[in-house]
Amino acid sequence: MSKIGKKKILIPKEVNLSINGGSIDVKGPLGIKKINLNTKLFDVKISKNNELSIEPKRKNDDIKKMWGVNRSLLNNAVIGVNKGFVKTLEMTGVGYKAAIKDNSLNLQLGYSHGTDFEIPKDVKISVEKQTIINISGLDKQLVGTVASKIKSFRPSEPYKGKGIKEKGEYILRKEGKKK
Repeated sequence: MSKIGKKKILIPKEVNLSINGGSIDVKGPLGIKKINLNTKLFDVKISKNNELSIEPKRKNDDIKKMWGVNRSLLNNAVIGVNKGFVKTLEMTGVGYKAAIKDNSLNLQLGYSHGTDFEIPKDVKISVEKQTIINISGLDKQLVGTVASKIKSFRPSEPYKGKGIKEKGEYILRKEGKKK
């Protein structure tokens, strides 16, 4: 049995769910998210006290694996349209700056040229204090992908700690050369 798949999803009052064949539309104050679900394998039920549950029609090893995944995708969609997801990136280094120009994020990362990152349409990026970047959106996977793409421009290095890292991320520091 799937431990995650058994858990029920509590649906807030602001969120509306509609089941249309093989897809579930989740509407909330921040937007609309559509989740595709195989109805031949799973039943989706909404109880009277606003709890969503997903149950497999038959149980074998492959379906048990997909049960927890589908439940997590539905839960992330409910959270995303209600509250949204936020990732905060911190830049450390002399001369490291970020600025938003039109529909792109301009990064000065110690190179002789600036790096431009085109902002996807479903993600909002804001810059505080030139060294802190906030990435928000309703799709958890897209927010994480954008954050990792921005981090890949200048990953944090272990000797001086210069680079881009997530807020709260621990960077293992190494000792330099000894004489």
